[in-house]
Amino acid sequence: MNNVEILEKLGGVFHEVFDDTIDVKPELTAKDVDEWDSLAHIRLMLSVERAFQIKFSASEIGKLKNVGELAELIGRKVQ
Repeated sequence: MNNVEILEKLGGVFHEVFDDTIDVKPELTAKDVDEWDSLAHIRLMLSVERAFQIKFSASEIGKLKNVGELAELIGRKVQ
């Protein structure tokens, strides 16, 4: 699965979690989405894990700076 496919699938997950049309691009951060608070972040990470059938550690999640880094992490885990 390449980054374009991952970002496409993440778009669906973001829509599910935030009930909003968000342009999911690598530089997107929590600061760019009004509804993206700590509770939404937990829901988002759980939804991403379900969608890609992977698991994240707390330290992996804590190091993420933007959606691009999330997509790279997903890419490494789905291989």
